[in-house]
Amino acid sequence: MAELTEATETTSSCCSTEAQATCCEPTDKAACCGESASGGSCGCSAGQGTTTDADDVREAVRARYAAAATSVAEGGSCCDSNASVLTDEEAAVFGAGLYGTDGDELPDSATMVSLGCGNPTAVAALEEGETVLDLGSGGGIDVLLSARRVGPTGKAYGLDMTDEMLALARENQHKAGVENVEWLRGEIEAIPLPAETVDVVISNCVINLSGDKPKVLAEAARVLKPGGRFAVSDVIADEDMDDATKADMRQFTGCIAGALTRREFEEALAAAGLTDIEITETHRVHDKAGSAIVRARKP
Repeated sequence: MAELTEATETTSSCCSTEAQATCCEPTDKAACCGESASGGSCGCSAGQGTTTDADDVREAVRARYAAAATSVAEGGSCCDSNASVLTDEEAAVFGAGLYGTDGDELPDSATMVSLGCGNPTAVAALEEGETVLDLGSGGGIDVLLSARRVGPTGKAYGLDMTDEMLALARENQHKAGVENVEWLRGEIEAIPLPAETVDVVISNCVINLSGDKPKVLAEAARVLKPGGRFAVSDVIADEDMDDATKADMRQFTGCIAGALTRREFEEALAAAGLTDIEITETHRVHDKAGSAIVRARKP
């Protein structure tokens, strides 16, 4: 999923009810969200917070993507004033435009909330009858595309931790008339499926949102059947990414500050027991990072 930008200026001392979990500056937290929020995570992602605690990262991500899903579900877009949004510059390298005509067959509400950095279904070489798992399925675009590619004898699972995204995805499934789909609520660090369940694991710019990426990759390897494929789009950080970018909590809720380098990704995939590792950059998304297709296989 792509980096999301506040719809309000970061110097604002207050924000709407819908956006108050993410739009306040940390120093304005009490004024915006109430004194009871002073010890919580409300507002921490708006300024220059520097925590990399996995729980804080997860909650910041959840709040931002919930805001985007809610805006679309209510008939708006990802650019409504109360939602986190893609800037015009970001939309050139993230989002629905990367799907070409693939997304034309799906509801607008599925493509509108697409915030990824690639099109993993186009590189996963899905086959009739296969079972696919999408990590961080969002509004469901990759799950629905996958379900159609694997056909009625196959199945597509969508895993997401955000209730608002899951609700939107189910509505998009209904609109698309796709049956061979199952939505799972959970975290990608603890996939709620038995071992050796799926043929292919896909994901679109979500793994680098995790605060424990080795665990995500180990879980992906666990649920893959022997011979199964790992085929994701993700952001790869340059080796010289500066500490300030890495530490910026606001960018953790996007795809940049949390990204692994090519070497780190290769090492983590190998440690998870995956082989035939290939990482191919497709386009730049930041001065210090690029989008890449990451492939591997479970022996």
